Amino acid sequence: MATDIENKKEKKEEEKYVRQTGSLKERLGRVKKTRWWRFGAVALIYVLWTIWMGNPLLLLGLLLLGDIYLTQFLPWGAWKGLENKTLKTIMSWVDAIVYALVLVYFLFLFVGQNYQIPSSSLEKSLLTGDFLWVNKVTYGPRVPQTPLHFPLAQNTLPILGCKSYIESPQLSYHRLKGLRNVERMDIVVFNFPAGDTVALKMPNPDYYTLCHERGRDVVRNNKEIFGDIIYRPVDRRDNYVKRCLGLPGETLQIKDGIVYVNGKAVPQPKNVQYFYYVATDGTPIEESLLDELGISYDDRHMVNGGYVLPLTADMKKTLEARNGVQYIQRIQPDEGETVITYPVGTDYGWTHANYGPIWIPKKGAKVDLTLQNLPLYERCIKNYEGNDLEVKGNQIYINGQVATSYTFKMDYYWMQGDNRDNSLDSRYWGFVPEDHIVGTPSIILISFDKDHRLFDGGIRWNRIFKMPNPDKK
Repeated sequence: MATDIENKKEKKEEEKYVRQTGSLKERLGRVKKTRWWRFGAVALIYVLWTIWMGNPLLLLGLLLLGDIYLTQFLPWGAWKGLENKTLKTIMSWVDAIVYALVLVYFLFLFVGQNYQIPSSSLEKSLLTGDFLWVNKVTYGPRVPQTPLHFPLAQNTLPILGCKSYIESPQLSYHRLKGLRNVERMDIVVFNFPAGDTVALKMPNPDYYTLCHERGRDVVRNNKEIFGDIIYRPVDRRDNYVKRCLGLPGETLQIKDGIVYVNGKAVPQPKNVQYFYYVATDGTPIEESLLDELGISYDDRHMVNGGYVLPLTADMKKTLEARNGVQYIQRIQPDEGETVITYPVGTDYGWTHANYGPIWIPKKGAKVDLTLQNLPLYERCIKNYEGNDLEVKGNQIYINGQVATSYTFKMDYYWMQGDNRDNSLDSRYWGFVPEDHIVGTPSIILISFDKDHRLFDGGIRWNRIFKMPNPDKK
């Protein structure tokens, strides 16, 4: 018995020695057909990916794949020969986890990723609690600008609370070829443009609005209130989701809540919402009806014996037909307006419902710069396109030279929510640069209603696998 065990050990040692020795020709001669097929499949995918990336130097990675699958000059599977069963089990788990993380890393970077709707800004097109699959192939995925990051976290590791990325190296912006460009009425996921600087304890409002309201020195010198002030690279900024209403080179204006582009009204989404005052005869509206309409507890406001509710046209008709409702009246645009609009710190007299006109920058297009319009484009020129900009007296200097005009390097977009009276969007923080675009939602994976227990209405079964943007044909 002991002899058989010793013979098996010797045979394993001999096989291990044979695998790890020999010339290239000898090693290739020992490779099984199944491993050749696996290598061929992986190599084909890798070559196609290299062509998509447009960087032939990446083909050097085939040498690494060849060693992993075929030659094994490096001891990739050395842990498989461990005698200690516990250690061998641990290493097998580590091997599987590393493999899965690498696969997820490439999937999330170049194909798509999941995204959760955190707020009501797009209701009722998308609901708070919707989990979406965001397609990155449509617009073309970005080559990672911050390549060293944990693939399952955007910028902060859960539980630990520390950064989920290493800032160096930083790569320049490059987007792979996609199926098409961003179009009007697309729902778009993007990195929050004003999220380059963040007060960690006060994420809302954004840092720049916070500094305008409280004072920059106050925000920076009160860490116990506002937390650390940090900078985040473009692709590590928080993800936002809005609807694209304005395209590069267009002039946009909002009149009484209606968006106009180049003088023509943009068709409103079917589920666009506005705030209404619902007057009743004193009879409360049933909670079950409000649940059926999809109005969350956070959006149910009692005012002067009536209700202030965000409603779509269909929801308004449903309530008008209910006994006890006396009348429903739209809350007048700008009534009680307190939020600071873009550009922060400059008062053009614009509000969330009466805004502009404003020209949206386009790649290669030139704009004449004046002290009057500079605040509209200062962030684009300075923060997004990396120029040194300052004003001396009545003159504008870009990179040390007097500038009376500027030619943009990127395309920009105007994003708004469908919940028009309750959405922090481009009206408050400005344009979305093309290098901030992540992708477009292609399907709702699952949807949870935070106002109900998981198995008591907490799962919105009717939304699973639905298209997230029925307005886009």
